[in-house]
Amino acid sequence: MKATVAELAARIGGTVVGDAAQSVTGFAGLSEANAGDISFLANPKYAPLLVSTKATAVLVNAAQTDALVTQIVVKSADFAFAMLMSVYGPQPVPPPAGIHPSAVIGERVQFGADVAIGPFVVIGDGAVIGARTVLYPQVVIGAEATLGDDNVLYPHVTVRERCVLGHRVILQPGAVIGSDGFGYATVEGVHHKIPQVGTVVIEDDVEIGANTAIDRARLAATRIGRGAKLDNLVQIAHNVEVGAGGLIAAQAGIAGSTKLGKFVTLAGQCGISGHLTIGDQVVITGQAGVSKDFGARAVVRGSPAMEFKTAQRNEIAVRRLPETQATVKELRARVAELERKLDALLAEKQAEKSAARPAGA
Repeated sequence: MKATVAELAARIGGTVVGDAAQSVTGFAGLSEANAGDISFLANPKYAPLLVSTKATAVLVNAAQTDALVTQIVVKSADFAFAMLMSVYGPQPVPPPAGIHPSAVIGERVQFGADVAIGPFVVIGDGAVIGARTVLYPQVVIGAEATLGDDNVLYPHVTVRERCVLGHRVILQPGAVIGSDGFGYATVEGVHHKIPQVGTVVIEDDVEIGANTAIDRARLAATRIGRGAKLDNLVQIAHNVEVGAGGLIAAQAGIAGSTKLGKFVTLAGQCGISGHLTIGDQVVITGQAGVSKDFGARAVVRGSPAMEFKTAQRNEIAVRRLPETQATVKELRARVAELERKLDALLAEKQAEKSAARPAGA
């Protein structure tokens, strides 16, 4: 890579604050950068590094007056950095087009143009593989599964029978699409498996992280909406619907038949019970346990999850419990002392009344 700051700014529509003629030859984080590197500031927490970084230029969301480095001001430093990396950074090496001799191909399989099928891939009968789709080594595609165009499936991905992938879907290593839903009928102490005969539908532009599992529906379809992004180690149970643009972080889990609206965000390790409805643009914070419905644009936390401000007040109250307990103990002691004194006063008054009565009254 070799480009001037001005050339980089022009490519991403940024405004240069500083020396636009400097040459950039690499990418690095703020603390690791050296002369010739371009970096970015997406989190204000790291703004102090703009004084000490050795980077030649830094992408920023807004000009920083204290910075001692040339800046390129853009709408989103994070996105702009990604754009530059996609052009000037290391480029992925695609596998060779065509079908490797070791691949096992079933009957009636349909291939689009320019597919790349790697070593030891297995494709079941009647499957459809769209144009320019890449299947890396040891991918397994079940019978009658349908994959759209420009998909990328990394090693050890499994897409089971009759599941459907749209276009430009990315499945990271070890993802499992269409595993059986967790369904059993318990009769006289024995768990009897309930057949899971539905499918999984993954819409266009979805990315699924490594070792994430998406269960097939019992009857209809488990659905991941267009543009959703799922992290590693996410569990999606049968008949779940994830709306378009959803973001689900690692180790989150969604139980069966729950429906998420559009652009819902689930932070890491949160869990959602089954048969719930979560509205559009809801944000569920890390390790939250959701056991009831939430309407659009709610922000929730805690277990059981509740509205953010309510949960925050409760958490503050819990942190103050030792102090509150000490106060209550002190108040109880004071009340007991007051009651003792009041009883003594009443007894004294009663004695005075008795002494004041005439004899024989």
